[in-house]
Formats: sequence, C-alpha cells, structure tokens
Amino acid sequence: MVDSQYFLPNDVGISPLDCREAFQLLSPSEQLYAHYMSRASWYGGLVVLLQTSPESPAIYVLLQRLFRAQPPGELQSLATSLTEEEYQALLVYAAGVYANMGNYKSFGDTKFIPNLPKEKLKALVWQSQAFRDNPSEMEALWSSCGDLMYSLEERQKQLGLGDKGITTYFSGNCGLEDAELTQKFLDSKNLSAYNTRLFMKVEADGKRCYEVRLASAVKEAAAVDGEADNKCGSFEFEGATFRVLRGDYAPLMRKVAENLEKAAVCGSELAKENIYQKKFHMTLNSACILIRYFSRRIWLPVWAGAEPNEKGLRTAIHSNPSSCFFAPFTGNGKSAQSTPVTLASGALGLGDGFVQLCWLICCPWKALCLTPRPCVSDDDIRQTDGFKNVSLGNVLAVAYATEKEKITFLQEEDKDLYVAWKGPSFEVQVGLHELLGHGSGKLFVQDEKGNFNFDQQTVRNPESGELISSWYKGSETWDSKFSTIASSYEECRAECVGLYLCLNSHVLSIFGHEGTNADDLVYVNWLAMVRAGLLGLEFYTPESQSWRQVANFHLFLGMKCQAIQSGALCSLYTAPSQAHMQARFVILRVLLEAGEGLVTLRHTTGADGRPDAIVSLDRSKIRSVGQPAIGRFLCKLQVHKSTADVEGGRALYERYSAVTAAEPENFLKLRDTVLLRKETRKMFVQANTRVKGDAVELLEYEGSAAGLIRSFTERFHEDAEELERELLELSRADSPCWC
Repeated sequence: MVDSQYFLPNDVGISPLDCREAFQLLSPSEQLYAHYMSRASWYGGLVVLLQTSPESPAIYVLLQRLFRAQPPGELQSLATSLTEEEYQALLVYAAGVYANMGNYKSFGDTKFIPNLPKEKLKALVWQSQAFRDNPSEMEALWSSCGDLMYSLEERQKQLGLGDKGITTYFSGNCGLEDAELTQKFLDSKNLSAYNTRLFMKVEADGKRCYEVRLASAVKEAAAVDGEADNKCGSFEFEGATFRVLRGDYAPLMRKVAENLEKAAVCGSELAKENIYQKKFHMTLNSACILIRYFSRRIWLPVWAGAEPNEKGLRTAIHSNPSSCFFAPFTGNGKSAQSTPVTLASGALGLGDGFVQLCWLICCPWKALCLTPRPCVSDDDIRQTDGFKNVSLGNVLAVAYATEKEKITFLQEEDKDLYVAWKGPSFEVQVGLHELLGHGSGKLFVQDEKGNFNFDQQTVRNPESGELISSWYKGSETWDSKFSTIASSYEECRAECVGLYLCLNSHVLSIFGHEGTNADDLVYVNWLAMVRAGLLGLEFYTPESQSWRQVANFHLFLGMKCQAIQSGALCSLYTAPSQAHMQARFVILRVLLEAGEGLVTLRHTTGADGRPDAIVSLDRSKIRSVGQPAIGRFLCKLQVHKSTADVEGGRALYERYSAVTAAEPENFLKLRDTVLLRKETRKMFVQANTRVKGDAVELLEYEGSAAGLIRSFTERFHEDAEELERELLELSRADSPCWC
C-alpha cells in the first residue's frame, strides 16, 4: 500500500491569489511594466520543470495537451471508468504539478503521484481529444513519463544528490565530492554557482571531466559586458578537466530577456528602475552574476526613492525573476520568478526597510513564501549596501487563516489564545527576524589585498575570551564556507533574535502592544515556535538521516530555486521553508534542554484513537529560563558565523538537529505522529495578464483545481506549442545524463 504522504488529498485547499485592488491602483504604464515582468517570470518559471526531475517536462506537456484540448468539465464526460473521487484526484494531481512546477513538492521535496490507478489514467489519455488529434505524440509523451510518474523507487521518493534522491542539477554519476571539488574550482575562477549545472564524464584513463553549464540566453564563449576576462573555456584543476559553457536553457532564457527588454521601455517614470532592469537583462543574456549583483545594488535606492504615482499611491514594481530555494548540496537555485506590487512601505531603520507586497504572480508558487523575507539576501551586499524586507499581504491573508479545530498538538486551553494572537505575534517575530536577525551580525573578513575589516589586536571571542583566530579569506563567503547547513543555520540565528527581543517592552510598544496584550503576544510567539519545531519533523528523512533543505541561496545544487533566466538567480528567500523548519526544531531542542519544565512534550492518544502529541510551554518561565537559554545559544551561533568557524558551527548545529528515538521525547516516533496529523499546504490560483489595445487586462480564475488548470492552459496562449517543443527538446538532450 502506498504511503499517503505521496498523494495530494482531494480536499487540499486551493485559493485564488487576489491582487485586483493592487493592480488597479497602478498607472497604465506601471500595469504594462508589470505585465511584461510577469511574462518574464512565467517563462523563466518553466525552467523549474527541467530542474525538478527528468520526467517533469513531459508530465507538464502531457497535462497541457490534455486540458487544452478539453477543459476539465468536458474531459470528465469521457472518464466513465473513473469514480468521481478518482477524477478529482487527477485534477488535484494536475494542479499540484502546475503549482510545484514539477512532480515533487516544493515544500518538502518529496514526490507525489496520481491517486488513481495508472491503467485508468492511461485509458483516459487514450480516449481524450488530444490523443485523437495526435495519437503518436500523446503515446510518445505517455511512454516517456507514465512509468516515472507513478514510480516510488527509494531514490525517487525525494530530491537529493547521489544515492539520496533525484536531482537534475548534477548528472547521475555525480556525488558530494564532485560538488565540493567543483565549488573549489568555481571559487578559483571567481564564478558563482547560482546559475550552474554540473555534468561529469570519466575518461578511459580514469580522469574526471566536468562540464559546468551557465544558464543564459547567449551561447557565445567570448567575454561579455561585466566580465573582466572570459569565464568560458577548458581548464585543468586538481587533476580534473573543467569546461565552462554558456547557453543552458537558452530558448527559455531568451524569452525572459525579451520580456525584460519590453518592460524596460514601458514608462519614463520607471527610468531609474529600468537601469536595474537592464542590468538584470544583461545577466540573463550572458550569465554574468557580477552584473546581477550590480543590478541589485542599483535596485535598493530605487525602491527607497519610489514616488507616488498619479493615483497618489507610493508604489514600486519589483521583479525578482529568480528567487532561490533548494539545493541538495547547497548552491544552484531553481529560478522562481516573481512580480510583486508594493502597496505601501515604511522604513524601520538599520539600512533596511520593511515593505508589504501584493503578489501579482510568483512562479512557481514554491516561491510563495508565507513569511516576509529579504529582497536582497546576498551577504556581501547586505553587509555594505543594506537590504529590503517584504511581507506578502495577499498571500498571508489566505495562508494564515486559522481554524481552531484544525490546530494540532496544543492543549485545548491554549487554542483560543493561539487563534487570537497568531497573526500579531507572527508580525512581531518576522519583523525582528528580518530586520534585526538577518540585518545584524558582522562577518570578520580579510580581503584579497590582506586588509582586515576588524582590529585583530582588540576584538575577542566572547565565548573564549581569546583574540579572534579565524575569519573569511578572499572570495570565501558564509554560504561557501558553511555550505549545506548555511541556510538553516542562518534562519535559526534570526529566529533566536526574534524570540529574544520580543520580550523587550520597547520593541513591543513599537508594534503597538503593551500590558496584558503584550504578555499574551509573547506567550503565543514562543508557543508557536515550539509547536513549529515539532511540526518541522515532517521534513526530516530517517532513511538518509538528513533534513530536506529548500532554501540554500549559496553554492552549487540549488533548492528549487531555478536559474530562471539566465543565470541570475536572485537568491530571494525561503518561506517557512524547510530551512526554517529545521531551525525551529533546533530551537525546540534548545528549550527542552533548558529544563525546569519550560517546555513539555507528551505522547498521547487522540479522540480518534490514533497517536497524538501535546507540546506545552510554561509562560511563567519564558523570561527566567527561556530567554537566557536562547541568549546563550544565539551567542554561540553568532560567534561561529562571524569567525568562519565551520567545524565548531557544524558540530553545534548538527548536535541539536539530531532526530533520534531516545526517550523521553522519542522524536522518530513523534515524526510519525506529525505525518499522521499533518495538513496539506494550500495551493494558489494566480491571475494572468494580457494586453488588450492600450490597456492591460487582468484575468482571474476560480479557487479550485479546475481553475488552477485553466489558468495554466491559458497562460501561454500565444506560443504554447513552441514552448512545449523546446521543453521536450531540452529534456531529451539531457536524458542520458540521469542514468
């Protein structure tokens, strides 16, 4: 019997992402600008299919052909051999593929398969209008993906590197050692891994030959604007040969670049931002990440200086056509494209602003993070130029609607308070997490010229009292040094800052909370954190004894953060991504270790007779026991990060990340309970935009699986067949590499 975690339930929440009010507040030129930015995002999002699994492109094309020829209601009339539940399961599966841009969950990295027999689905495909119109093509599509669509072989159950899972960032013969060697090579050439894939061949004499592919619209090997020297060519490095090539995903990158060009000429009032856009366009064309960094430095003051439009609204359209997410090793990112519209913004200081956004589109919605996040998360830029944080207003409105009866793992007496204060406490935690968590923490660096950014003779390690003895050197970064734990470690550090500082009465008063209300908010904030730590167990894989990571905006492999257009993967964020979930489990462990009855975990039996659990928090001990424990742990985290102490940092973080059957908690058993009680994440139906005369039309769809499917079959109305042909050609060209 197939484990239910590999199915999407028929009652999964599917909601429309409402952006009409925000879109109508834009001026005509801003609407046109937003239209072309959203088109660039959707074209770039198709790359995610190629970066998820070998079969994802064919599954996508099969579904597009099936539902474009017959909408869900019409196709159902042919599904006489399917029960109503089975046909709904097909629609939910199709919606899931579209929502995740592939057949693996963007939040969890586990595979999902259709919850109906394969023979019945095949029979429906053969009965369909699409098959009657082109039987050979539909049969070929089924042959290329039908078996893999349903396969749950051990390695195919999750994304991962080598024998730990499936990845299309590396050829099938690559392992962790190959990723590490390649990262060293890239560092030596001052090349970013954000927009790369790696393919390896072993010659007859045993020599390893690596092909590093840069995602870009152009394929020329010569140096491009923004590069001091030519990055492409053949190089010898530590006994291996490396060939660096441009042009990965070139057909799709060109589509992105073309639409960015159109966006750049839409209105003189956007001239300054167009400078940013043109630099981003150059990145997509050439795969030069240095240009991308420059473009983001330009964008920061542009956002800060946005003027009210003719409707009196201070708006700014930020296109982040690529947002970073997943990385089996820690590096390349799948390109998640997004086009949010800023409705209002207010700076809270620290060289950083906090802004509420209304998403126009975000492709794929694996990028639809539920927490605010930095729009510029490159550590070197954050340290020198600042950054911006954003909150997704229309996403949060849907995602965080809390129903008391669906709240798991809390005592009954806590649930009403949790419902009342979850939203306000979340705002405080996120504000502190982003502004003072990610926005603080100096890194000690010795640059290429030997200059230090700190005084070696006076700065001391607060843990040992000794002078600083380690630091980042040359081109080393936080991400490249801490690799696989960097993202989760950093989220844990920021979460600790939020927990610690939310107890400060002045901080709470800034957010408008005082007295008893402030006390309740603090309690729910800490309670939500320990509950989230328990829920995080879903993202631990016992078979590989590892945490699934979704947002590593660093190194090589890539969390579903697809290099969407050319290689400019703008590492945007991670929602309550897997990185956050591991971080919250670590915090749960720290607070359990603090003892004195601060946090209690109990195995119980639910009213339905199935295993359950309760996590409780003694609110009287938050300040006396909890805050000091978090303070001590936060200091350790910061010291290891600031001093580039990888060995110490990894040992600390991995100790608290361990999931074992040790009593009294028995986290492995609790994980089974969490999986048993989990609620499937919601999917969002997003609007399309279309130019009609001199105006831009916003096309919205119903919040259902059928509505989500329709939004996709109408998304590429001008060039759908061309795009599908290019997707299949790109997929077939690489198919020998996954064996």
